[in-house]
Amino acid sequence: MRFFDLLNNQHFFIYFFGALGFLVVFGLALGYSHFRSHGDQERKEEIIYRFPEGFEDRNAPFPLAMTIICIGTVLWVFFYILCIGIFGVVI
Repeated sequence: MRFFDLLNNQHFFIYFFGALGFLVVFGLALGYSHFRSHGDQERKEEIIYRFPEGFEDRNAPFPLAMTIICIGTVLWVFFYILCIGIFGVVI
């Protein structure tokens, strides 16, 4: 038996919304590779620099999934620090 009844609800929401967020990001990553703009196809194909090892450098657009993951991480950190400050929980 738990000392706090709401702890079960908190764990459920943490797992549920974490998994839901992952599914949304994963679905967007599969559906769209990047924000579409004029000249994207040329940027993907144009080789800017060739390295001696055989690698090629391109000026490809930043992937949408990485953008969402970065923004989500920053938002999570902000709200985590805010909630810890409001509730006064010591880690």
